[in-house]
Amino acid sequence: MAYRSLFEFKNEADVLPFRSIDDRVMGGVSSSALVANNDKTATFSGIVSLENNGGFASVRAPLPCSDLSMGTGLALRARGDGKRYKLRLTNTASFDSIVYEASFSTLSGDWKEIEFPFSSFKPRWRGRPVSDAAEFDAAKVFSLGLMIAEKQVGPFWLQLDWIRLYG
Repeated sequence: MAYRSLFEFKNEADVLPFRSIDDRVMGGVSSSALVANNDKTATFSGIVSLENNGGFASVRAPLPCSDLSMGTGLALRARGDGKRYKLRLTNTASFDSIVYEASFSTLSGDWKEIEFPFSSFKPRWRGRPVSDAAEFDAAKVFSLGLMIAEKQVGPFWLQLDWIRLYG
């Protein structure tokens, strides 16, 4: 399958576009960051807490190419801590808009490549399904993010090798 690179995480510059957006935006105390590693990977890590009605940690970056319609989905190579994560995309530049997300699980310590067809991204707003949202539009993607939620309290880590467009 043909791949087109979106994020390769080979150095510090590759993680600079990612900003943390944790439950602190609503009074929670969870925290996260995406940092470059010496082995040319990056790690999304932090702590999730339910204090003050919190419960999520995330990072988000603008996409280097907003028209992804030449592909059929996204793929990533990652290993994690055995927890469940979400890959998230937006179709607007608005900070607080509907996101389209696809969930995935990690195997503790094992690298795996995961493909996400665009049809697998489901609309959500503030963690809730949106039944009347427009379908995901791969021709206008403004940002890409990673999230951990679903009451998975405590420390977490997800190591990333790359994120690519496929198809």
